[in-house]
Amino acid sequence: MASGITIFVVTANHNTEYFMTGRIITIFIALLMTAATGIAATVHDDGSNVVVGAARTSEYLPMLKGKRVALLSNHTGMVGKEHTLDLMLRNGVNVTTIFSPEHGFRGTASAGEHVSSSRDEKTGIPIASLYNGKTRMPAPEVMRKFDVIVCDIQDVGLRFYTYYITMLDLMNAAAAHGKEFIVLDRPNPNGMTVDGPILDMKFASGVGRLPIPVLHGMTLGELAMMAVSEGWLKNGADLQLNVVECEGYTHATRYRLPVPPSPNLPDMKAVYLYPSTCFFEGTPVNLGRGTDMPFTVYGHPAIPPTGFSFTPRSRQGAKNPPQEGNLCHGRDLRDIPDEDIIARGVDLSYVIDAYKATRLGKKFFSKFFDLLAGTDSVRIMIERGATADEIRATWADDLRRFRERRAPYLLYPEE
Repeated sequence: MASGITIFVVTANHNTEYFMTGRIITIFIALLMTAATGIAATVHDDGSNVVVGAARTSEYLPMLKGKRVALLSNHTGMVGKEHTLDLMLRNGVNVTTIFSPEHGFRGTASAGEHVSSSRDEKTGIPIASLYNGKTRMPAPEVMRKFDVIVCDIQDVGLRFYTYYITMLDLMNAAAAHGKEFIVLDRPNPNGMTVDGPILDMKFASGVGRLPIPVLHGMTLGELAMMAVSEGWLKNGADLQLNVVECEGYTHATRYRLPVPPSPNLPDMKAVYLYPSTCFFEGTPVNLGRGTDMPFTVYGHPAIPPTGFSFTPRSRQGAKNPPQEGNLCHGRDLRDIPDEDIIARGVDLSYVIDAYKATRLGKKFFSKFFDLLAGTDSVRIMIERGATADEIRATWADDLRRFRERRAPYLLYPEE
């Protein structure tokens, strides 16, 4: 469409029409009656009554009837105890292709590990890896095998968590080849928080693709809508996008993930600390990789003894971790209450503490740190002795403007 983008959102909330950045987005709402589905009206704080988009089969199966379907998913694409792939096949959907992100379709590969294309052992359907070390864009011959792409994957709401980047790659491919794109939405377990520096696009990379903060507070469905409407797809391409909403979810819901989203995020403590401790990936400090405590501890041999230590070992999902085999002194963060972790958002105090304790100076930071931060200003301020609160104050105005910019795309209330 030359004058606008049409995004269909299957929801149970409201009808509305948005006018954004000179483009018209018309959102058609399909009302879902609670009585017909037996969905409870009460939503608990832990998100136990949330109904994910993939569970709303009556809304999206008709969209797939008579079409060849490609599914972007992994081990997190579950509806109860059944994978979305099996659910689709059981309902007669013609799934011809599976796309897999970082960590592979079964979610067992280490962070950054290249994953080869293969076939699903259970169904025999070809799996096209989008994290193979060669290209993250599907080959033209793969794109010819389907009519519509369905995305059902559990994200954790971080700018440097790569699942949303894989979704964007496929959205670009779908736009270029005239394919439909459907997002079966899932809650954001960090959706209650917006914090951190916004990506300066000069630092765009495989761990940062959009001008959004570290904690953007959006679901993949909301982020997909924003990417299309803000012209963030390649060459500002238009895309026929359909989002099937969750039910019973708000951005204040404390949604607990039923399946670990990747090998080194085994529990909610790790998910909540991840926005802060992931910055250690751009340093020589080990953040618990190669232990049973990933993203919830940190340590380095050069840190003076603190009463807490660990020795990283290579293991499945964490091959060749930093400081492998070395005794690391540091800090155990597992006793910090979840509420305090969430309230702090992106907490740079851990990195600052390790930077001072190791006394490595310029050797402490790698180039990857700036890519994670999305800017070089964070590193520069730490090197100059700024506190975590002083650094946080520098992105406050940017976050206010981002909240205003993202507001029209929110599908779920913030309270």
